[in-house]
Amino acid sequence: MTPGIQKVEALDTGHFIRVEWEDGSESCYPCVWLRDNCQCPHCFLRSAGARKLVFKDLDVNIVVKEVTLADRKKISITWPDEHASEYEAEWLKKRCFSEEARAEMQEDLFLPERHYWGSDLQLPKIPFEEVMCDDESTYKWLCTLKKVGIVLLTGAAPRQGELVKLGHRIGFLRLTFYGPTWQVQDKADANNVAYTTGKLCFHTDYPVLQHPPGVQFLHCIKQTAAGGESEVVDGFHISNKLKTQNPQAYQILSSTPVDYTDVGVDYCDFAVQCKQRIIDVDSRDQAVRINYNNATRDTVFDIPVEKVRPFYAALKEFDDLLNSTEHKFTYKLKPGDIVTFDNWRVLHGRQSYEPGSEVTRHLEGAYADWDVVMSRLRLLRKRVLNRD
Repeated sequence: MTPGIQKVEALDTGHFIRVEWEDGSESCYPCVWLRDNCQCPHCFLRSAGARKLVFKDLDVNIVVKEVTLADRKKISITWPDEHASEYEAEWLKKRCFSEEARAEMQEDLFLPERHYWGSDLQLPKIPFEEVMCDDESTYKWLCTLKKVGIVLLTGAAPRQGELVKLGHRIGFLRLTFYGPTWQVQDKADANNVAYTTGKLCFHTDYPVLQHPPGVQFLHCIKQTAAGGESEVVDGFHISNKLKTQNPQAYQILSSTPVDYTDVGVDYCDFAVQCKQRIIDVDSRDQAVRINYNNATRDTVFDIPVEKVRPFYAALKEFDDLLNSTEHKFTYKLKPGDIVTFDNWRVLHGRQSYEPGSEVTRHLEGAYADWDVVMSRLRLLRKRVLNRD
C-alpha cells in the first residue's frame, strides 16, 4: 500500500515541491517536471496514455503559485497562469526521484536481472501447449527468457506453422529477408551457411541489420540420427570474463565498428550492409548486445591498418572463451522441441551431420523483436500479478 501524504510544501522559491510521507520518508519533485506531467484532460490524453502539452508551451523556469494537500491522497497545484493540476499519492510515490525508487521502477519496467551460466546450464523447459493456453505459463516463459536467455518449449506438433501460433501468442513475428519463418535444412546452392550440413560456429543472427532480431525461435520438425547437436553459450557471461581477464581486448571489441554484409535472394532479393561493434555496451560499460557472425563478417574492414591485427587478437581471445568447454552447453533437439533464446545475448551453433539423399534434419525458424516480447511480458505481469 502506498503511504499517505503527511505534508507538502514548496522549496527553493517555488522551483521544487517537497512531499513528506506518513511512513517518514520524503520525496522532492521539480516543478518543471510536475507541470510537464499535468494529468488534466487539457494536458494529457488518458485514453492513449499520452501527453498533449506542447513542449514549446512549457516554461522550464516555472514555479508553483500555490500547493495544497487534499485528504492525504493527492496534492493540488495552482500555477502562475492559474492552471490547476492534481497528482495522486500513488502516482507520485512511484515516480520519486530517489535512487532507490528509480531503481525499483526500472526493475518493474525492464526486468534487468540476469542469471549467467556456462556448461552447467540447467536448460529451462515448459510444455508448448501450456504456453499457448495458460497466461501464468506464458508469463513464466517470458520472464525466464529475459532472465536466463534461453527456454525450451516441449511437445509442439512436428510440423511447420507452430511458430506462427507462438508469434500470435506474444503479438507478431519479425519479417526479414528470409521470410516470416524460414526452413533450416540442407539445400542445393544454399544462400546461407545454416542451410548446409556443416558445422556452424557460435554466432548471433543478423548483425548485418541495424536492429538485429531480439529473440529467435527454432522448432525441430525432423532430426538426424547422428550429429546435428545444438550448442549455446552465454555471450554476456563471456563478455564479463573477457573484461576481467583482458580489459584492452574488451575495449577493442566494444569500440571497433565491424562491417557485415549479406547479399542474395530469398523472400525477396537483398543487398544488406551494416556496421556493428562485436560487443555493444551501455553507459555503464556493460554488454547489452553481442553482434558476432563470422560467416557474414565482410572482407571490407573500415579501420586504420595498424588497428587490424590488435582487433583480430582481441576477437580470437573472445572466440576462444566462447568455445571453452566450461562455457558452452550442448544439447540435441528432438521433433516437437522449440528452443527460444535471446539473440542479443546467446550465441548458438550446430555440430555437423552427414548429408543424405533426402532431408534428414529440418528446423523451422522465426524471429521476434524484444519490444514485442517485453510488451506481452508487461501485460501478462499486470494480469498474473493482479497489478493495476
